[in-house]
Amino acid sequence: MGQCYGQLSLRERIEIYRLHADGKSQNEIALALDRARSTISRELRRNSQSTRVWKGGYEPVRAQQLAERRRKWDGRFKLARQPDLRKLVGESLAMGHSPEQVAGRLAREHGRVIISHESIYRFIYHRTAQKDYWHRLLPRHKLRRGRRRRPSGSPASFIKQRRPISERPAEVESRREPGHWEADFMLFASYGQGLLVLHERQTRFSIVQHLPDRKALLTAQVIARQLRKLPQVMRKPSASTTEPSSQSITGSTKNWAFQPSSAIHTALGKREARKTRSVACDVSLRRRPPCSA
Repeated sequence: MGQCYGQLSLRERIEIYRLHADGKSQNEIALALDRARSTISRELRRNSQSTRVWKGGYEPVRAQQLAERRRKWDGRFKLARQPDLRKLVGESLAMGHSPEQVAGRLAREHGRVIISHESIYRFIYHRTAQKDYWHRLLPRHKLRRGRRRRPSGSPASFIKQRRPISERPAEVESRREPGHWEADFMLFASYGQGLLVLHERQTRFSIVQHLPDRKALLTAQVIARQLRKLPQVMRKPSASTTEPSSQSITGSTKNWAFQPSSAIHTALGKREARKTRSVACDVSLRRRPPCSA
């Protein structure tokens, strides 16, 4: 006798409940009802989930009510009303195509819109809510629609007292006087380690210092210690620093022994001679092993 592919009836659900309570396996229940094992597995999985008002477990009358409600809800979806179209869309999604690609391909083959990608998405997430896991056919396997909420903008946007490089004073931009510095990091594969590169704009004099980590306080102390070794003209109080948009450098500028008159921060890609110095260091140093002091 062939297997039945119709909807489960209340009588069959009562029999599933009885056999399941007796400890019968899903294969044995499927043989007793002449149903596919996947049908029994899906029936028990979908109708045994615990909720805020249901402690869990399979109950035939409740399972029948849930099934009738699902059939009523499914009538709102084109894919639920057209099994052939649902099968075709499911096969295309299983091949790795997105709903947009599936809808576009069907429209091109038939010369008209058969189904929109929005209808496919709505059906998928409706079935996912019913524990059918259609979302696994999507490229990103997302349970819910929409993007995760993240802080907008780059990390540099959250730096206090941040000023763009366009506001850099004219004497700094023209390199007319010494004492204006640029600071940059070159990072290594070992987390946190890196080289701090200080570059004086007029003389092109550079200082390269290994840092065991990127904490702002340590970075500020290292910069102050290195600048104290230089002549006064190279570290005059009226000078300024141009720094990358990094919390590692800017987080503790108020604690520096060397107090710049204008702490100017620039986004990546706007560094001039400083970038050249970092590249030169990068060529001669291996990035994979940890850097020793």
